[in-house]
Amino acid sequence: MKTQVTTEQAGSLKLFSPVKVGPYQLTHRVVMAPLTRMRTIKDNIPNDLMVEHYVQRATEGGYIVAEATVISPTGHGYYGAPGIYTREQAEGWKRVTDAVHAKGGVIFLQLFHSGRESHIDLQPDGGLPVGPSVVEHEDHVYTPTGWTTATLNRALEIGEIHAIVNDFRKAAELAKTAGFDGVELHGANGYLVDQFLQDGSNQRTDVYGGPIENRARFLLEVVENIVAVWGGQRVGVRLGPSGTFGSMHDSDPIALFSYAAEQLNKFGLAYLHIIEPRIKGSFLEAEGLEPVASAHLRKIFKGTLIAAGGFEREDAEAIIERGDADLVAFGRYFVSNPDLVKRLRNDLPLYPYDRETFYGGDERGYNDYPVYQEQVTA
Repeated sequence: MKTQVTTEQAGSLKLFSPVKVGPYQLTHRVVMAPLTRMRTIKDNIPNDLMVEHYVQRATEGGYIVAEATVISPTGHGYYGAPGIYTREQAEGWKRVTDAVHAKGGVIFLQLFHSGRESHIDLQPDGGLPVGPSVVEHEDHVYTPTGWTTATLNRALEIGEIHAIVNDFRKAAELAKTAGFDGVELHGANGYLVDQFLQDGSNQRTDVYGGPIENRARFLLEVVENIVAVWGGQRVGVRLGPSGTFGSMHDSDPIALFSYAAEQLNKFGLAYLHIIEPRIKGSFLEAEGLEPVASAHLRKIFKGTLIAAGGFEREDAEAIIERGDADLVAFGRYFVSNPDLVKRLRNDLPLYPYDRETFYGGDERGYNDYPVYQEQVTA
């Protein structure tokens, strides 16, 4: 039988020491990462399944980033993902935030637009997906008939870019109505913000393309508009330096993401959330790879930093001890361990996840994972 660590031993771990995120005082540094699970049923409105899912994983003084949530009808890339562009969607999310707050948790909403990672079956009136440029790619998206290759997108016009920036602002306003404590902008994983950042997907020649300063313009305009709604201390940004998910690549990722992190300093953000390049989607690329992006950007970004991507208890503690991150986000193991915080605190075994039930479906692989039960031996 595995021996639990004592309260004093658990308390000595920096992973379980207090920390502030924006104005919020947390009791530990274990973050529930934003997890795309695609469990809405009607009109992309959060439902009973989702309320139960988040409440299972909420902890007193713990921090949750709710899953990537679509900010406009053109932003869909995954059938069943929730939205935040209608009052009904905001009301659905209000039930989630109320339930998390009742358990003493803090919850932000992650805002995203899938950009070119979409399909005509997911677009209004069967239109083409949109992106910064028309570039062949190998993305796959989830439609009503299952996983399929994304439809080649069309390039956005300048006026349309401005309209999407405004869509992010409107979504931020609805997130406030829904009772969230703040919002996180999804600028990683090959979605629209990332598509503008990286020159593998952005081949524009206007003010949104070309040099790094131009390619970062969309990111910074969106952040500026979200901060105008929430204030910087209630806004986070997620980036994926050197990430390849979504057919992404850049000719000089170090220069690009260094510039982006430096520019984000001026907003006084709650945090910068970094996905380490050792992760691709929900897969760890290779065992033994060290987290490198957080260590680099820590020297540039002046605020709180969250690291994500393939962490387990030991290396989560190590990155915080080194000072390369202040909090660590867990994804796959939060899927299969609703009591992950307890298990990590007490060094208990983790329940294995079922990758086949990650995306879409019902309560199976979503709300039916067990909490840890003590095994009493004679």
